[in-house]
Amino acid sequence: MKIHKEGYGLIFIVFFFALAMTTLWYLYYPKDKWALTVSILSIIICLFIISFFRNPKRYIPIGDDSIICPADGKVVVIEDVMETEYFNEMRKQVSVFMSPANVHVNRSPIDGEVKYFKYHPGKYLVAWHPKSSTDNERTSMVIENESFSVLVRQIAGKLARRIVYYVEEGDEIERGEEFGFIKFGSRIDLFLPLNTQINVELNQKVRGGETIIGIIPG
Repeated sequence: MKIHKEGYGLIFIVFFFALAMTTLWYLYYPKDKWALTVSILSIIICLFIISFFRNPKRYIPIGDDSIICPADGKVVVIEDVMETEYFNEMRKQVSVFMSPANVHVNRSPIDGEVKYFKYHPGKYLVAWHPKSSTDNERTSMVIENESFSVLVRQIAGKLARRIVYYVEEGDEIERGEEFGFIKFGSRIDLFLPLNTQINVELNQKVRGGETIIGIIPG
């Protein structure tokens, strides 16, 4: 299993702690049930952290008219909204909630150029809160190609206190390419053209880099 680079440091720290606790229990407190409990819990936490930072291989769908999901999780919003940060027009919003159990790699939904990128400091409301899209710590990225453009928003949640991103304005990015990572529970918003034919449903589980969120009519 491939581990994402964002997890190397934390995994090392947690693994060292788990190893130390297990060694102490085995050598000095083999009959102490509390020492055994701490040892077992430290191992479980270590395994959880490793699982959280997993980075499985994904098979990117082919098709210039398709928009792929930028993250693993569950679809929590599908609605028409006024997007006011960049487009200032009605857009179709699709939001995906990522629980701590999901893969947290963020991938580009389309090929194109990063025309706009901005980091916004903010609050840490729970990721499914309606105002998390505008009030929480977040980034906004607009990707544009010859046919259409989309806005992708990384949103920090109650547990997610660090958003990582690897792009800036002017970069060329490919569909399925990693553009960021959000640590421990979060959300991704997509703002798509109104004529997008949505290919997912509310509460559907989706996979970043593989699930087709929508298709732009030819």
